[in-house]
Formats: sequence, structure tokens, C-alpha cells
Amino acid sequence: MNGKSNRVLVTVLAHNEEARIAACLESLPLDEPGVQVTVVVNGSADRTAQIVRGFAARGVRLVEYAEGGKARSWNRFVLDEAPQADTYVFVDGDAELTPGAIAALESCLTRRSHINAASAIPMNGRNAEHYRRLMVEEGGLFGDCYALAGDFIRRFRASGVRLPNDLVGDDGLICALAHTDLGPESEWRHDLVEVCLDAGFYCEPNSITVTGLRNQSQRMTNYAVRRFQNRIITGIMRSRGPQGLPEHLAEAYAAAVPGFRPRLNPRWYWFDRKALARMRAASDLQAGV
Repeated sequence: MNGKSNRVLVTVLAHNEEARIAACLESLPLDEPGVQVTVVVNGSADRTAQIVRGFAARGVRLVEYAEGGKARSWNRFVLDEAPQADTYVFVDGDAELTPGAIAALESCLTRRSHINAASAIPMNGRNAEHYRRLMVEEGGLFGDCYALAGDFIRRFRASGVRLPNDLVGDDGLICALAHTDLGPESEWRHDLVEVCLDAGFYCEPNSITVTGLRNQSQRMTNYAVRRFQNRIITGIMRSRGPQGLPEHLAEAYAAAVPGFRPRLNPRWYWFDRKALARMRAASDLQAGV
């Protein structure tokens, strides 16, 4: 782990984001003293890393991992390799931040020193207003952009807790760990995560093309997998706590998946079926079947 300390470390997680990564980086305060931007490119087969190299003169650091997986990459970089910082900000490679978003997130964490996380809000999309209201009510966060306090990351590293490597997304579990202060669900505190209304992000909606529809289908299946994974994680958090999280959630599929059923809602039924089939295949692979 690098011993250098930054005021703010911005980590951009990117997988095959050649179409969006430049716009993402241009929305960040690249020239601000005390702010270090690192792009973690994982499992990409496109020009994402090449584009990021073009920002080296502006202080952007590139880290490349051959193996994909957002949670796996989050573990490896944040818990094992990242330099010390007072504030850690996380941005998805396809998001663009509103002006001043990084400073607003940092301010949220420093102004209320007891909180573990601050979350940015979605600025576009059909359901953006609904999500913003829900975030405030529940203390939620989106993986597109959020910040964690440096002290929380230090305690996270010391705890030995890691995200399951096959976790779909990072936001739900990280939000829960921030709310419970790395404890079981019984220790949940709403006030440990603050929704920062002065920090926002934009994401480009899927286009109505064959590729766009294919990407949306994949995204909907991933959402369904995440929903089933969250049911497994909730059970672990309510019993053994985060220390009981497995290295791979697939280790728990054999016991959990037989009890899962697709939702009858026609919007989700097909995607739930595909998600459960994927999880059964992962379980078989984990068991060596």
C-alpha cells in the first residue's frame, strides 16, 4: 500500500467504457491540488485504458487489472493498494459529475465527522426524482458516485471484511456496511450515511438500437441477480454479520437458490429466470460439478 496521503482520492472504476470515459474524466477536478484521480480499468477489451493514458499529463493515474469484476477490483485496489486519503470518492466510468460534486461530497464528510459515507444524487433518467426522494428517506447511495470517509476505509481494511468477489455492483453492500459501521444489521444507524444534495451525476441512457437493447437486457438480468444476492447478504448480515461474508457468494447459492422464485410481474419474470439459471450454473462451477 502506497504511503502517500491525499486529501481526496477519486477512484474511477471502468470496464469497457471507451465511449464515456473521456467525458467522465473531464467532469472531474483534475487540476485541483490535493485531489488525485485514479482510473481502475478491469477486464476491458476496448480502448478504455488507451484513452485514460491520454490524461496522464493532467495527473490521472491508470491501474489495469486483467481480471474483470467491479467488486473484485474494488477489493484489490481500495483495500490492498490505494494510498491513504482523508476522503475516498468513487465514480463509475460512464458517469459525469455536476460541477463542484467532489467538493460537496468532501464537505459532507468533513462537516459531519461521525458519518461514514456521503452519496451523490442522480440528475437524469425517468425515475430520478423518485430515486432522490427514496435516497433521502432510506440513506441510500448509488454506485455511480459516492464518497467514504478516510477513517472508515482504515477501519474497513483493519476489519478483514471484503466484498464477495462475484458481487454484482458494490453500492448496496457498501451502503449497509456504512450504516452498520461494519457491524451486523442490528447495529444499523440511519445517520451514518448522508445524501449530499449538492453533488449530482448524469448517466447516458441506453440507446434504442440492437446493441442498446442487448445491453439493457444484460443490465436487467444483472439487476435480478443483484436482487437475489441481496437476499443472501441480508441473511448473513442479520446473523453472522459482515465477518460471515464469503469470498464468493456462489458458495451460498446451493442452499439459497432452491428457495428463490421468479417474480410473476411480466417486466421481471424472464430476467429473474435468466438470473436464477446463471446462479445455478455458478453454484455448479463452485462445487466442481
